[in-house]
Amino acid sequence: MSGFSILLIIIVYFSILLLISYLVGRKSTDNDTFFLGNKKTPWWVVSIGMVGSSISGVSFVSVPGMVRGIDFTYMQTVFGFFFGYLFIANVLLPLYYKLNLTSIYTYLEQRLGEYSYKTGALFFLLSRTIGSGVRLFLATIILQRFIFDAWHIPFVVTTIGAVFLIWLYTHRSGIKTIVWTDTIQTLCLISALVLLVLKVYNKLDLNFCEFVTSLINSGDSRIFVFDDWHNKQNFFKQFFSGIFIAIAMTGLDQDMMQKNLTCKNIRDAKKNMYWYGISFVPLNLLFLTLGAMMLMLSAKLNIALPASSDEILPLFATQYLGSAVTFLFVIGIIAATFASSDSALASLTTSFSVDILGVQHNEPKVAERKRRFTHIGMSVLFVVIMLIFKLLNNKSIIDAVYTIASYTYGPLLGMFAFGLFTKRQVRDKVVPYIAIASPFICFGLNQLTTNVLNYPLGYELLIINGLITFGGMFFFSNRPLFPNIDSRPSYNI
Repeated sequence: MSGFSILLIIIVYFSILLLISYLVGRKSTDNDTFFLGNKKTPWWVVSIGMVGSSISGVSFVSVPGMVRGIDFTYMQTVFGFFFGYLFIANVLLPLYYKLNLTSIYTYLEQRLGEYSYKTGALFFLLSRTIGSGVRLFLATIILQRFIFDAWHIPFVVTTIGAVFLIWLYTHRSGIKTIVWTDTIQTLCLISALVLLVLKVYNKLDLNFCEFVTSLINSGDSRIFVFDDWHNKQNFFKQFFSGIFIAIAMTGLDQDMMQKNLTCKNIRDAKKNMYWYGISFVPLNLLFLTLGAMMLMLSAKLNIALPASSDEILPLFATQYLGSAVTFLFVIGIIAATFASSDSALASLTTSFSVDILGVQHNEPKVAERKRRFTHIGMSVLFVVIMLIFKLLNNKSIIDAVYTIASYTYGPLLGMFAFGLFTKRQVRDKVVPYIAIASPFICFGLNQLTTNVLNYPLGYELLIINGLITFGGMFFFSNRPLFPNIDSRPSYNI
């Protein structure tokens, strides 16, 4: 498939998104529309769109490649996700709806105090800005390599164009537009994935029973690991980490929760979370099945696989499976990337506007103007981050950023847990120091266990990080002076 054909696909794709943006946002562009979609979004629309937001372009190519290194063991984490989503539906969402929140970090202000509130919001802003910028960068690099390099278009132009397109269809109505555009993009992503699986399956020239037998005999279908505690793929590590990853990176993440808050009521929001959690299991199983099929096809055709597992799917999609698969691959990458990036941009704008600028206390016109400037500023920041990583051009640095970003959700987990499950009053001014110290302590602990015990910590670092923050806050806290007449509302559930 030529670069011109791929460019035409992109033009048509974004034309559809812009049309949806116009139709959805033509009647209202105020902050209530941008932040919460006037709380009129059907739950099933939110549920479908959240799937796309959870799967970035990086995940689209990475999850199938996992099979070569760790078989299907990633499913252990996915099973944990489901139980984490149950906790979100039955504990966190009722709290957010009860308090009628726009930014979920406002809860920290009401329960713990101003310093805790600002700390939680800043941790989200830092983590989501860097993480989303890097995800968009890695996906844009793929488009640059396949299309724009051949036309000698500089990466800076590609970067500005990608971010500008996201800004263009989100700046009017924000989350109200995004829940609908993400639904379209998720359907495109799932369709591309299913068709990719069918295409590779046909290339294998096996009936279903033969395929299942070959998959079992290859050993790649292993899901559960119970026998090795030093293995990062141990079931108990993966499963319980999956629960807390879902709670921290979905339930305590403004990006993901903002969509839930656009539902009409708590009943619809719960329904959305249940179906979202259920759909995540077969979707990831399909991604891993695609990875296993590509390994089988490489053995059949004697194809030399690249050193990086992330390059396996792009290799097959662009060189061995024909132009139709290249088309599906491009659609999948675009849909996955922009479904996660547009919602990240909207949530960052919301959090900065509400949590840092306090627009909820301004006159409507002033608040709307501040939000618009913030949206532009966040878009520019995305461009800057992407250009910085292009300048560094070092994959190990990118991996390090992802690791650092994963550390930043631990303090949020600890702060929310302290507020929810205790009635103690923390010394609010101490919380920022505890939250900053916790990731550094975790890093030192990981170095110690790795070098001394030969036991590198994996996803469980998130749990340990949260416990350290919780413990520090508990140490610097007191019981309420009047337990029955508390000066601050308690939301112990």
